[in-house]
Amino acid sequence: MSAVPAVKPAFDPLDLKNYALEKLPELPAGVWAKRLKLIGIPLAVLAFLFFHLHWCGPIGIFDAQTKIKPATLLYSATGLFLASLILWITEALPNYLTSLIVIVVTVLVGLMTYQNAFAQLGQPVMILNIASFIMASALVVTGLAKRLTLTLVLKSGLSLDKLFIVFIILNLIFGAFISATSAKTALMLPVFMVIAATFGATGGDKRNGVGRNMVLQNLLYNNVGASAFLTGSAANLLAAQQMERAGAPVAYATWLMALLPLAIIQCVIGWWTGTRWLLPIKEEDKTPKLEGGVQRLKDELKSLGPISTAEIRAGIIFLIVLGLWATDSIHGIRAEVVALAGACVVLMPAAMGLPRLGVMKWNDADIPWHMLIFSWGAYVLGAFVDSTNIVGLTLDSLFKTWGITAATPKVLVFSVMALIFGLTTLVSESKTARTIIMFPILIATAKSFGWDIIGFCLPMAFMINQVYVLYYNSKPANISYLTNQYSMWESFKFGIFQLLLITVILVFWAQYVMPLMGFKSALW
Repeated sequence: MSAVPAVKPAFDPLDLKNYALEKLPELPAGVWAKRLKLIGIPLAVLAFLFFHLHWCGPIGIFDAQTKIKPATLLYSATGLFLASLILWITEALPNYLTSLIVIVVTVLVGLMTYQNAFAQLGQPVMILNIASFIMASALVVTGLAKRLTLTLVLKSGLSLDKLFIVFIILNLIFGAFISATSAKTALMLPVFMVIAATFGATGGDKRNGVGRNMVLQNLLYNNVGASAFLTGSAANLLAAQQMERAGAPVAYATWLMALLPLAIIQCVIGWWTGTRWLLPIKEEDKTPKLEGGVQRLKDELKSLGPISTAEIRAGIIFLIVLGLWATDSIHGIRAEVVALAGACVVLMPAAMGLPRLGVMKWNDADIPWHMLIFSWGAYVLGAFVDSTNIVGLTLDSLFKTWGITAATPKVLVFSVMALIFGLTTLVSESKTARTIIMFPILIATAKSFGWDIIGFCLPMAFMINQVYVLYYNSKPANISYLTNQYSMWESFKFGIFQLLLITVILVFWAQYVMPLMGFKSALW
């Protein structure tokens, strides 16, 4: 007697477990992505050898300078800089492996001593990154992040406008500590997908304005929320490190004051323009279609049990650290030291008969070492680019060729560079790679014209995390597209409008708002 085939259980759109990242389908690489990966390695090797072996011929600006001797180092630095960017952009190799190769080649060709190259791993921003990941893990391990998400969502009473405001608040809160935007997506996606299903949006042929906005708005809030905080993304930390290397250190409070209000404004604009105009929600879609959605969220909250002392301790530590970060310009304690102290507390076991202060063990900490190794290579690259001044020399030469002088309106230079920075997101998934390319250019431009580095570059840092237009622009964008709640055109229409609008707003923000905060950012 033949066995009866097992019946596959029907998909339950209100089950939060169905929206775990491992349950989402994989998106195969496109034809062009495969081709880029195929040519990435030989193209990178060719780019390096083209300059390192002087196949390019003599470069006047390199040979004429007197700061770096021998001048051949500038050729090697240019070749390695271009080769690393090719590998990072084409993703022909894992980004962490490219970074390790960059470090090895940097030492072998004499661009840096091995002591200086290895010391980049101990940069203050690296310590801040590691400590932030430890504290972010405390929010997740204790269940506080999930409890906060479910509680605020349920408080909205399924009012759509209130729900979108709640998600803005949540993304801003988590942006302070969780610098991995994909981790924030994993945390909140099950919740907003259940909400979308409750309103009848289960994806595919059952899409509606609620589902489109739930996913695309959260994608926007996630990335924009990361822009508000120095610790919001690894690329933010890289930008801050490059400004500090140029003699313009940015305090946590300085970054927060300049960009948090702008992040809130962009999120609110995104909510209003998206739900009212770009991706309008029909009146009939504003009424819940599936019963039980709210109850599922309540059951999930109930399963967490009563709030634990560990959650309370994690929340208190979170608030104290955030408070000290926001006031670092007052008390003078560096953000890295505060973060490390916070990490010590969340890991502190019971000792000497005293109760336990910490909330987790070391093995509970979710530290993405591959991303930190990637950052290490980026810092090494940034260090030799700064010491050789290859970007500054090249930029000065280009400015002379193009006729860009001190008489050129600052607002024109700022606007063009902001637009280029924003549009580079359409061709590169890596925020770090874009920052490596753009920030040396921005800093060199400010130095060339005698402009204040922080006043010119800090508002530009807001463009780092504008990575939401197309599905391949970032990992959260890729994950969001896999929910099947919207089309490529809808994503592009919503995203490109937000990107171009914030570029325009940024000009007026630098001109009129930041000077009121004490920044030398006026453009005319």
